[in-house]
Amino acid sequence: MSVSEQASLASRFLALHQRPEPLLMANAWDQGSAKLLASLGFQALATTSSGFAATLGRLDGEATAAEVLANAASIVSASGLAVSADLENGYAADPDGVADTVALALQAGLAGCSIEDFSGDRETPIYDIPRAVERVAAAVEVAHAGPVHLVLTARAENYLHRRADLSDTIARLQAYQEAGADVLYAPGMRDLAEIRQLVAELQRPVNVLALPGAPSVTELASAGVKRVSVGGAFAFAALGAVVHAAQELLGEGHYGYWDRASVGASAARGAFSA
Repeated sequence: MSVSEQASLASRFLALHQRPEPLLMANAWDQGSAKLLASLGFQALATTSSGFAATLGRLDGEATAAEVLANAASIVSASGLAVSADLENGYAADPDGVADTVALALQAGLAGCSIEDFSGDRETPIYDIPRAVERVAAAVEVAHAGPVHLVLTARAENYLHRRADLSDTIARLQAYQEAGADVLYAPGMRDLAEIRQLVAELQRPVNVLALPGAPSVTELASAGVKRVSVGGAFAFAALGAVVHAAQELLGEGHYGYWDRASVGASAARGAFSA
């Protein structure tokens, strides 16, 4: 992919956040899922750290930066769409290391990436705000420095780590906004009133993770949410289908799983032959 092509994809990706309706963004975990999701009509894709780690037989957070970026590059080439990579916490504690990771994301042909404020430390799982802001600012400086305006999503991870503190989450995202982040994201939020308040306090597009019990897309649109992503859900839905099929074969000796397999096979033929 040329730099101009990458810049065009990144520009289109950012523009997709400015429409009245939310951008529905699926998370692909490999080349096949990327091609399939693109064929189904998604206008942009993200990667999923947990879904990709599962393809390696590992848990979320156990894939290396090199593995994640290579997978992201393969998803870019397979899909032909703007792709935003889940880069977890930037695979570094210090701002310079985060900046280096974002530079590699640009080299991978990505249109965007996300950086979270999860420290990886169980005792203090979230970076303090000054440190977190330094990391976002370092990421933004690299993301916006060249001909490609890499769309930088800054994530506040409170709600995923038993810190359901709306005030702190808003303060963090406001600080990340001031540091230059293009999109703001607090995964784990489910309460519509809280989401409305969050959106009202920010001036950048907000992403919400589609979770059980979360508001519908229509409700999120009414709250001003500009992007909805699925995280690892599609990847684990696929694995769940394998579990049910295996249990049916091992437990009952039946082949009813072929009903769902036929749907997948037909979709794959259409997507992979395009």
